Amino acid sequence: MKLNNPILIAALAGGAATIAAFAFTAGAEDKQPATVPTSMETAIFAGGCFWCVESDFDKVPGVVETISGYSGGETTNPTYKTHTKDGHLEVVKVIYDPAKVQYGELVDYFMRHIDPTDAGGQFCDRGNSYTTAIFVEDAEEKAVVDAAFAEISASGELIAPIVTAVRPEVAFYTAEDYHQNFYVKSAIRYNAYRRACGRDKRVKEVWSGAN
Repeated sequence: MKLNNPILIAALAGGAATIAAFAFTAGAEDKQPATVPTSMETAIFAGGCFWCVESDFDKVPGVVETISGYSGGETTNPTYKTHTKDGHLEVVKVIYDPAKVQYGELVDYFMRHIDPTDAGGQFCDRGNSYTTAIFVEDAEEKAVVDAAFAEISASGELIAPIVTAVRPEVAFYTAEDYHQNFYVKSAIRYNAYRRACGRDKRVKEVWSGAN
């Protein structure tokens, strides 16, 4: 769903993060991923606006932490201002307890909270940095994703074919502090953006064949 008012989009979508950048002094220089306890595992998903992906995954039992960041581009240490031109996607690193939630469950949950039929971005956010992808660590994870895609495609739940990319996991760079848990720290702005961008409405439409 594309908004028709460019001023509203600028204020609520990408522009909101730009405005927020002036309101926070963030750790933009520190791009190292957080240390993950050995009993936990990680998964990296690109689902458009990382504020929204973070918010969605934080609802999943067994997910212990979510970290917004950038990945998949041609440079090191990208920032919010540079990641788009450098080819990075907005991504979320999901740290989870495999004793409570399996990787395949996270893949299925992710797919059902995005528009996996949109190759040009997500909802009102357009361009490569907002496209969807699952970054897989190894052949085992790729097999899980491929099986999930095949099952979804055969089910007829989607209104169009899946275009979400499956990509090898590469360096993950943690986004600036003000992006982390943005949906909590700036709840009014976040909720206004999410409604205006039409994310939840479009997800229902694209998954219209789901039970």
